[in-house]
Amino acid sequence: MRAMVLHRQREALRLEELPEPRPEPGQVLLEVAACGICRTDLHIVDGELTEPKLPLVPGHQIVARVVDGGERFEAGRRVGVPWLGWTDGTCRYCRSGRENLCDNARFTGYDIDGGYAERTVADERFCFPLPEGYEDLNVAPLLCAGLIGHRTLRLAGDAERLGIYGFGAAAHIVCQVAIHEGRRVFAFTRADDEEAQAFARELGAEWAGDALGPPPEELDAALIFAPAGELVPPALKAVAKGGTVVCGGIHMSDVPQMPYELLWGERVLRSVANLTRADAEEFLAIAPNVPVRTEVTTFPLEEANEALDRLRSGNLRGAAVLLL
Repeated sequence: MRAMVLHRQREALRLEELPEPRPEPGQVLLEVAACGICRTDLHIVDGELTEPKLPLVPGHQIVARVVDGGERFEAGRRVGVPWLGWTDGTCRYCRSGRENLCDNARFTGYDIDGGYAERTVADERFCFPLPEGYEDLNVAPLLCAGLIGHRTLRLAGDAERLGIYGFGAAAHIVCQVAIHEGRRVFAFTRADDEEAQAFARELGAEWAGDALGPPPEELDAALIFAPAGELVPPALKAVAKGGTVVCGGIHMSDVPQMPYELLWGERVLRSVANLTRADAEEFLAIAPNVPVRTEVTTFPLEEANEALDRLRSGNLRGAAVLLL
């Protein structure tokens, strides 16, 4: 089978012919139809997440059809495979409904070969039926941008005035869900990124502007999806007393020194780590009822490096997806 393989971090992926994987007990063999490209993939390739298995097939927004193996799904069933690929089920985090924090967790496209390949295997317990009505390319971004966005939004509580910092794949999904829930959305981008600001307004944001500047009014919560620690102080400054700032990324540059005054007033600063299977089940039920519409740019498998370059430069509207 063809696959894009990472042999060394900070180097380009290589297109290779690999043996077809064989499912072990409890796993399914999957024929990949599409795989979303996530900023986490970029953090892995660029060496910002430092302990991937190597060589590695990246990719954790996998849309595939079951070929063989396992007991949960019949052959031909369309399923999705997200970032969380395995947990031990016995640690204190797993036993308290926080499997996203499992110390022994294994992640798709990081510890386990992922979906930048024609076929892959996955633990059937961490595969999910996908909602009807979505084409493969459009449902792929729901599996990380959507899931992490959903968890990030939930951790913001019932905030009515919601700021979204960084308007990429996750943000363009969260914006739609938040507006469906009756929230008011304010989008923050680089000052000169007029295209992203226009995109946010198209999706229903009532204001879009400079991430380092003040919003037109106080916010009740802010979600930061851009991996830029320098956004934390202005986001804290933008939220009202009692407000929450949630950092939705797996990696972020260092947060600069800031005065305690920005945090005072019972403001909360917190992160999101991974996801749970309950998050996936909940969001995949919500998405078609909004309905969430994803905007994607597609690439063939062999152009995965180009897609990563486009993501790295910020030259994408919505999400990038590999079609196989």
